[in-house]
Amino acid sequence: MNNLIIDAANEKILFLIISKNKSYTNDYTNSRENFDKLVILLYDFLQESNMTIQDINNVFINQGPGKFSGIRASIAVAKGICIGNNLDLYGFNTNQVKDSNYSSIMRLFERGILIKNLIKPYYLS
Repeated sequence: MNNLIIDAANEKILFLIISKNKSYTNDYTNSRENFDKLVILLYDFLQESNMTIQDINNVFINQGPGKFSGIRASIAVAKGICIGNNLDLYGFNTNQVKDSNYSSIMRLFERGILIKNLIKPYYLS
């Protein structure tokens, strides 16, 4: 099972793929220019990881708290990808990630704590 994590709520836009045997990660500056090409960045990341969107089973999105632009752009991209490719979408909160360790998100998922297709953005002012 391949899981894609998208986190653009903080200072960086982070893409992370976690599977059973391996993981891939890349980050980009959290900027207006990168929000405009977020889908292109994501597909470039998948290509660099030798994967396609068809290889992904679940998408996890940081729903905040965090920067308004980053959260809105990443949620829109994640929802579009999930709807277009019939993928499951899960939201998580910034405070559920400790010390940039996203494996905690996988543990929450495995325990059934994350709710499928329930995204509630939480923006900082």
